[in-house]
Amino acid sequence: MKHFFRSLFFAAVLFAAACTPRERTLVVLSTNDIHARIQRFPQLAAAVEACRDTAQFVLLVDAGDRWTGNAFVDKVPAPGKPVIELMNDLGYDAATFGNHEFDHGQAYLGRMLDSTGFRVVCANCISDTCTFPQVAPYAVLRRGGIRIGIVGAVTNYEGPGHPAGNKSSFVGLAFPDPQAEAMKYAAELRPKVDVLILLSHMGDDRDMELLAKETRFDLVVGGHTHVELDTLVNGTLLTQTGRNLRNVGVSTIRLRGRRVVGIDFRLVSLDDYRPDSLFARKVETYYADPALTETIGSFAGQADKAGLANWMASAIAEETGSRIGVYHVGGVRLDGIPAGDVSRARVYDLEPFGTRIAVMKMTPEQIRRMIVAKYNEPTREGHRIDLILTTPYTVLVDSDDRAFDVRFRDLREGRVYTLALSDYIFRNYPGLEYSDGAILDTGVADVLIGQLGGGAPLHPDNSVRGRILVAAK
Repeated sequence: MKHFFRSLFFAAVLFAAACTPRERTLVVLSTNDIHARIQRFPQLAAAVEACRDTAQFVLLVDAGDRWTGNAFVDKVPAPGKPVIELMNDLGYDAATFGNHEFDHGQAYLGRMLDSTGFRVVCANCISDTCTFPQVAPYAVLRRGGIRIGIVGAVTNYEGPGHPAGNKSSFVGLAFPDPQAEAMKYAAELRPKVDVLILLSHMGDDRDMELLAKETRFDLVVGGHTHVELDTLVNGTLLTQTGRNLRNVGVSTIRLRGRRVVGIDFRLVSLDDYRPDSLFARKVETYYADPALTETIGSFAGQADKAGLANWMASAIAEETGSRIGVYHVGGVRLDGIPAGDVSRARVYDLEPFGTRIAVMKMTPEQIRRMIVAKYNEPTREGHRIDLILTTPYTVLVDSDDRAFDVRFRDLREGRVYTLALSDYIFRNYPGLEYSDGAILDTGVADVLIGQLGGGAPLHPDNSVRGRILVAAK
């Protein structure tokens, strides 16, 4: 009798083991803020193929800002298309918008969407214009029976009310609260999928805000703030890979049946991979433009980001005969240029937007109000020196880091000065007070190229001209 019951027990154990769902693994490979660094695709391709050769199920996704930052992508007849072609060849599965997807205007982006071989999703981009097709808020993909929901969201905080960029790029589009829209579609999708992923181009601070109140997602693949991030927030994994394809994110999701039982993340440096030869040949074809590779001048010394900003501000002031040159940090797209030869492509990398020069007349009081308003903005561009002037200045802030005054060393109150500045500032900074303002046909990059071509090496000025001082009102 004991033998009979023992047999029943072992039979039940074996039956339970046979009926227990086996564990399956989904690997999500992620990129963000590629910024047209197609020269890194051969390493990325090698990493992706190595994962596909070994992992059970693999997804490849991107969290936005795929172009702007490489002349060999930005200055071709179809700007951005080299990135899309390489992503298609590599077999990306899904992506969302970043703010730089709109740099060439929504009509152009609308046409570019026809070229993508992967799903583009964004829950908070609403179109009522025929030039820009409405994209889906989410996609549901399958891998081996695993149902994967992917929601997209893009920042609307810097606009404000739309992603950072020229207002003209967003006419006819609405960008409602990305957190609210992400939560809405997460609630809709959660009962229908096994794994729920958010592709977010909001920035890590906004992603953390969302996850502090919303735990429906299993994984957030973030972007926009260019940080390297691997953290749990309220039980949800939040990741970001930095920028410029230095790394690829590897999120491993383990499921038993339809239930997620474990998830982890690794940040993998692409420097560790030998370039894939096929993708290396493809990239070489994009770099075969002699007009971009030719040397047009040189720097006598290394220029850091401050030195490049100073150069840009000084160059446009000199070009227009203005007393003051003004540039903004967001328009300076390189962290530095080393001493030595400088190519035309490098200048376009520094200024990839086709920015034109604007001129206007302002008094020191009006300049002061412009600087204070910018400093106090409740965005990532606020509470820092964002405006670089050819004349030194000091921002006075209180103990709460609120600017209340600006001191100029070389300007006289009551006088009227001519300013040269980027047309981005002219078009988009709210509340500017000026007279005789106009946008010229002169491009900033053309002016920089002209100065480099003057014969003698340029001597960068890396001094910091804007300072912050905590003071009593």
